[in-house]
Amino acid sequence: MPDITYDIEQRIAVLSTNARGWERQLNLISWNGNPAKYDIRDWSPDGSRMSKGISLSAEEMAALKGILEELEL
Repeated sequence: MPDITYDIEQRIAVLSTNARGWERQLNLISWNGNPAKYDIRDWSPDGSRMSKGISLSAEEMAALKGILEELEL
C-alpha cells in the first residue's frame, strides 16, 4: 500500500473527546498534495495516529451545512 501524506492546513474545531483522550476534529487537510478538503476524524492525544474518517469538498460541506441548518436538533 502506498504511503499516504497529509498536511493539516487549518485546525477548525474539536467536536468531542473520548475517555482515552482521542479527539474528533474538524480540520482542513490536504491529502497526498491535493487541494485541501474538510475532514472529520478522530486523532490520538499526541496527534500521531488517526482513525478512519470522512473528507468533504467545499461544495459538499456547503450542502451539509444547508441540511444541518434545516434539521431540528
